[in-house]
Amino acid sequence: MSTSQTPGHRDIVPITDESIRLGQFLKLAGLADSGAQAREMLEDGLVAVNGEPEERRGRQLRRADLVTVDLPAGEVRAVVG
Repeated sequence: MSTSQTPGHRDIVPITDESIRLGQFLKLAGLADSGAQAREMLEDGLVAVNGEPEERRGRQLRRADLVTVDLPAGEVRAVVG
């Protein structure tokens, strides 16, 4: 995984449109290296949006949504900015 975040750290990741799909956001935020890895993370139940488990890559995120990924090293969070 390419993320350089410290577990528990929260980054604000800016987007250019009003919304972004969750799979795209995972890559943009550096939480997944590829779409395939994002899909696997979602299928494995490692991703939550605003505290709720999420499995849909196409879930539309908007500014201020909080995405949490449960990694072996600890939780990593990113906010849609």
